[in-house]
Amino acid sequence: MSEQRSTAAQDMATSYGFKSVDEGAKQPLVNEVFHKVAGRYDLMNDLMSGGLHRLWKDAMVAFLNPPKRDGWRVLDVAGGTGDIAFRIVDASHGHARATVLDINGSMLAVGRDRAEKKGYADAVDFVEANAEELPFADETFDAYTIAFGIRNVPRIDVALAEAFRVLKPGGRFLCLEFSEVDMPLLDRAYEAWSFNAIPRIGQVVTGESEPYSYLVESIRKFPNQESFAAMIRQAGFDRVTFRNYTGGIAALHSGWKL
Repeated sequence: MSEQRSTAAQDMATSYGFKSVDEGAKQPLVNEVFHKVAGRYDLMNDLMSGGLHRLWKDAMVAFLNPPKRDGWRVLDVAGGTGDIAFRIVDASHGHARATVLDINGSMLAVGRDRAEKKGYADAVDFVEANAEELPFADETFDAYTIAFGIRNVPRIDVALAEAFRVLKPGGRFLCLEFSEVDMPLLDRAYEAWSFNAIPRIGQVVTGESEPYSYLVESIRKFPNQESFAAMIRQAGFDRVTFRNYTGGIAALHSGWKL
């Protein structure tokens, strides 16, 4: 596949995978994808990462290193199923309070159900809202996390500005996302697996191949590590860094509101 990666935030606003859509049309299409896959979201990430997303998420939370004190608040965006929020609460030994925000009600329903069953109901709350228009006051949170969600946001620059706004001074931004593979043999194998196997497996497992085709294509369109780091800096964050996981299949970006 040779489809060009996006290098500017505005490119992603009209990119639905490899298809160009009108401005404003992407969000409803993405919502429909996640309504379809919500019940099998972890399986979806297992298919797309070979199960490695679990290790990457653990590494993300370890890098965040939430403090073991009361009053520390984190906003996890596009985290409807609670996967990151639950890990953060555990890492803080139950002291952290997490708000999970997602635009997709089906994903949030899965998260609320999991929170009740796993005993996180008192530590995690769920909010249905748009990452581009966060319903919170300025300087509310100590950390903002987003895992495998930023590439599905149409206006990434707006979402990053909102992340900066709701963070307290000294607050931390962490974004885990599929990225550009930087190992020659691995990139070919990964691309072949992504475009050929994942949609077919999705068809067999869920009866739907189109959502998986979109998700694979959206990875290929997403800005590479350096381009996305530049977007984070443009939003106002300092000390912006990234670290690759598994040869760049995923990358963890970090920034601080100083």
